[in-house]
Amino acid sequence: MIFRRSMFALIVTLVGALLSQSQAWAAGTLRIAMTAADIPTTTGMPNNGWEGMRFLGYPVFEGLILWDLSHADRLASLRPGLATSWEQSPDKKTWIFHLRHGVKFQDGTDFNADAVIWNLDRYFKSDSPQFEAGGAGITRSRVPLLASYRKIDDSTVALTTTTPASYFPSMVVYILFTSPASFEKAGHDWGRVATLPAAGTGPFRIARVVPHQSVTLARWDGYWDAAHKAQLDSVLLLPVPEATTRLAALRSGQVDWIEVPPPDGIPSLKAAGFTISTNSYPHVWPWFYNMGASNSPFKDVRVRQALNYCIDRNALVSMLNGTAEPAVGWLEQKDPAFGNPVNRYGFDPAKGKALLAQAGYTAQKPLSFKVMISPAGSGQMVPLPMNEVLQQNLKQACGVDVTFDVVEWNVLMNAGRLTPDNPGLHGAMALNVSSPTTDIGMMARFFAAANDSPTGNNFEQWKDARFETALDTLSKTTDPAIIQASYRAANERLVDDPPWLYIVHDLNPRAFSKRVHGFVPAQSWFTDLTLVNMQ
Repeated sequence: MIFRRSMFALIVTLVGALLSQSQAWAAGTLRIAMTAADIPTTTGMPNNGWEGMRFLGYPVFEGLILWDLSHADRLASLRPGLATSWEQSPDKKTWIFHLRHGVKFQDGTDFNADAVIWNLDRYFKSDSPQFEAGGAGITRSRVPLLASYRKIDDSTVALTTTTPASYFPSMVVYILFTSPASFEKAGHDWGRVATLPAAGTGPFRIARVVPHQSVTLARWDGYWDAAHKAQLDSVLLLPVPEATTRLAALRSGQVDWIEVPPPDGIPSLKAAGFTISTNSYPHVWPWFYNMGASNSPFKDVRVRQALNYCIDRNALVSMLNGTAEPAVGWLEQKDPAFGNPVNRYGFDPAKGKALLAQAGYTAQKPLSFKVMISPAGSGQMVPLPMNEVLQQNLKQACGVDVTFDVVEWNVLMNAGRLTPDNPGLHGAMALNVSSPTTDIGMMARFFAAANDSPTGNNFEQWKDARFETALDTLSKTTDPAIIQASYRAANERLVDDPPWLYIVHDLNPRAFSKRVHGFVPAQSWFTDLTLVNMQ
């Protein structure tokens, strides 16, 4: 109850901010209502998951490698960013990055190898003067293989991994760079850096931060990439976690763009002339099984498989007004790497109950557990009604009793890095955290045994010998055919020995006013705001 009261107070505050500010913005300003409950951190490594990276990551702070977000008809691929090229050394552990010449941070200082090393020390060297605990926790979990790094010369750096990893570039894309001068200007205080604001190298700069209320981005005309300069004058980012509040703000003209419109509001938005954007993208909305807890029912693979047969995914998709697709594995079934697993999950309560009975759970001794969920968040869709549907579904179809622990999104994100019996989990046997499914690097992050929590993202502490063999094979080869075959084998194990309850793949819905033009619904968690204009 306390949590819901605080959420209500925050929503009232945000609506007031919207009403008071709406008349002040110029025609070239895009106003976006995010799903986040608070503004993402503004030091150059934002929290709030991928929504933080989408709006306060890549638009302002960049990496050695970037995403190509210019196409809607295929998965986003990697492209050169602050590095023009990179290559893997013969030892297969060291990667050489050749830095782009002439790039400057938005404060006028040079981007060079020294700036790269300074930022890597910020994330990976706990005793460095510039160490930032929050940014370090996020970055280390996304780049768990980094063992060491060094400057070769002013325009070349080397990054070395703990083990050979052909997919390492798809991890490097998540290391962002902030101007060292921002830290100096703030008197070596990251809290002050957040409000200075900090300087990056991206097409937008942070112009204004109103804590807990809004962030304003302004076009940076000194951006190094002439082909990707922003068309907008500015972007106003507002955290609006409640879906119906976002909907009301769009309808009333207080914002131009909302993330995740409530599904039942989509038909009326279309009828009123608003633009609804959806597209397949690498995303799955699951429950993470807490397999490692001492009393976990999910140590038994039959229980994990059973729940995947007990849920009616099509009913949930219908409730979501077609803004999702059923998920029966980590990857989408249409992905070439999905493979040919033994289990083909569908709504089959009889099979689910039979598997539960084999594991010792019957009508007389029902399976009962707690799931930690959030009321909103990056990629979380509309989690409260979705989880309520699943709760009823599991009870009616298979006699499973589920209770919920509702926490704020960043609390839930942090829970995914806790050990299985940590008191911070409040006894939860599953977490509802949406996940990217972008590439092999992401698969390794979430499921490799070497990445068990708390050092990595394998919250479940899942280990499968055949998965590990497939991952090891593709890590050490450069042959695309072997990589693809091993990727398929790895995904098959994620289906047949499931560490997650696979529920739906999100279709990335957004709603825009008629004034928003140029948006490309990339098959990615991220979006290229430089393509957008207001008319």
